[in-house]
Amino acid sequence: MNLDKFFTGPNANQLLEMAEAENFKNGPVDLARASEIEISRDSYLEAQTRGVTLSDLLESDDHDPSPVDCPLDAFERQLAVNGLSVSGKNSSTVDLFYQKAPALMPEFILREVRKGQMMRPELNRLLSGSSTIQSNRYTPFYIDTSNSSKFSLRPVGEGSEIPSLTVTEQNHSINVQDYGLSLKTSYKALRHRSAAQFKVLLWYIGFTLQTDKIALVVDTIVNGDGNGNSATVVNSALSGTLDYADLVKLWAEFSPFEMSHIICHIDSLKTILGLDEFKDPLAGYRFRGTGELFTPLGATLVRSDDVATDLVIGLDARFAIEEVQSQPLMVEFDKIIDQKFEEAVISESVAYAKVVKEASVVLDYNF
Repeated sequence: MNLDKFFTGPNANQLLEMAEAENFKNGPVDLARASEIEISRDSYLEAQTRGVTLSDLLESDDHDPSPVDCPLDAFERQLAVNGLSVSGKNSSTVDLFYQKAPALMPEFILREVRKGQMMRPELNRLLSGSSTIQSNRYTPFYIDTSNSSKFSLRPVGEGSEIPSLTVTEQNHSINVQDYGLSLKTSYKALRHRSAAQFKVLLWYIGFTLQTDKIALVVDTIVNGDGNGNSATVVNSALSGTLDYADLVKLWAEFSPFEMSHIICHIDSLKTILGLDEFKDPLAGYRFRGTGELFTPLGATLVRSDDVATDLVIGLDARFAIEEVQSQPLMVEFDKIIDQKFEEAVISESVAYAKVVKEASVVLDYNF
């Protein structure tokens, strides 16, 4: 990556201003306990053994838990103890990090990448839930919805059958795969960058990772999770066109569910935004207020250019897709501490599975 081009690219100044202003907190802070703690490679190993991050480890009772009214968390107090500032116009340079506390750099990277992921909040809104497992294989539930009349509220007379919902395991487990990227750059290229500048780069990495995970969700919805549960596909009224009546048709497929979200390629998104029915002052007002795009059907629009250009995905996010992790986001700390950024590996192990097949439907308007 050309760092000079990255830091002078579109919106670079705005992001840098955000990074400089972020987490700028005032107030008295007691650093006595923080100053007694020495962060080293062993600290990360202990955190791994406990299954937590370094920040979580520092907040534990045997380290430096944060008082309720403290303006800094335990990791931020470690930065303060070592005279490192990661916000403001005069934030510390990467070089100063390595001079004063190189062992803090991996956790700094992890925290900022996570903040970048939070800048793409659409992913969490598309999920029914997320859980952590202790294996790289996961077997989803199979919920039999083939005959809804068997599971419906009704009076139960003496000797009559009680309504029941059959839940078993799917026939095939899914592989929780490792995903990651390697940040390769020379220490020379980073050493004079401010921590605020570096944060912008890490935010971009997190944002990109989250965008790629939305693509995994899209693939699971359309093609299924390997258990013969690919999405039901309905066609538009006329091949090659997408109009409001087609979106209503998609919406109507969801009973008894509700179509909470629409995911589509930017080309389809532009078509939808250009529909007369979408040109609603209330929709524009909501967009200006929240930054979210809503259709007249009440569904939130989500852009994913990994969706085929002629498909529109509808889903009820409460019941459609679940996320499973066997390894949360982590940063390979050894190389960062010892080699000063010749390579930093950022990775996690994640997979997506369908919860209820009928909670997601695909509209094909070029068939």
